[in-house]
Amino acid sequence: MKLGLHYWTYSTPADPAAIAPTLAETATLAEQAGIASFTVMDHYFQMEAMAPASEPMLEAYTTLGYLAALTRRMTLGVLVTGVMYRYPGLLAKIVSTLDVLSGGRARLGVGASWYEREQRGLGVPVVPVAERFERLEETLRICRQMWSEDDGPFEGRHHRLAETLNSPQPLRRPHPPIMVGGGGEKKTLLLVARYADACNLFGTGRDEVARKLDVLRAHCAAEGRDYDTVEKTVLVTRPPLDDVDAFLADVAAYAELGVTEVQTMPDRHPVEFTRRLADEVLPKLATIG
Repeated sequence: MKLGLHYWTYSTPADPAAIAPTLAETATLAEQAGIASFTVMDHYFQMEAMAPASEPMLEAYTTLGYLAALTRRMTLGVLVTGVMYRYPGLLAKIVSTLDVLSGGRARLGVGASWYEREQRGLGVPVVPVAERFERLEETLRICRQMWSEDDGPFEGRHHRLAETLNSPQPLRRPHPPIMVGGGGEKKTLLLVARYADACNLFGTGRDEVARKLDVLRAHCAAEGRDYDTVEKTVLVTRPPLDDVDAFLADVAAYAELGVTEVQTMPDRHPVEFTRRLADEVLPKLATIG
């Protein structure tokens, strides 16, 4: 079982001047400990369900570029990129750039954006949910085309590209892994089956994750996709340090379903969290899977 660290807040410590060194120390410790992936959110305002919207938030891909220079092994990605925030051709170029500069360690995590307050606040178009999913599918198709030998045009309902030239191509071949985030059964998991290398589900419990994976299995069958070629990942919401055994039991239950990577989120100073994760959780996690 692989463990990912999802860095969702920049509020601890409180001094903005401490954000960069804290992020750097956390990522360095995580890599030394054997954490497999490091992800950040694609938000510009903090999520109101988690903390006040005015709390510090960094742009995701700039942050990952900084981390690419500080790390050598961990997969780097956004959990997950909001489809409305970047033109698809530019997104493919951004992820290609991250992949080249990180030595082939980028992962494209993408989903339908949802946080309307930040969209309205910063002038991002707010469109109906159905259109967001149409744009998400076109984005997946465009990224896959730009990461292929086909540099011709793309004609979609929402996006028209005269040429999909992308040089240099990502180092990771055939392309950086594509992860579609979310558990929507009619659209999101269908897009996983059609286009993605991995899914990412919320770890709300074994039964719910099992049901979502059953839906994904059915979509794969309908699309002629081998279900076993989709990597299953879960963002575990239980704080791991509050009850290590309970956290490990959750992870073991997900492993039985075929999940191969779980992500966890700091619930205290991220450096302290990562140190304790390395000492108290990772050695036991190695026995699961």
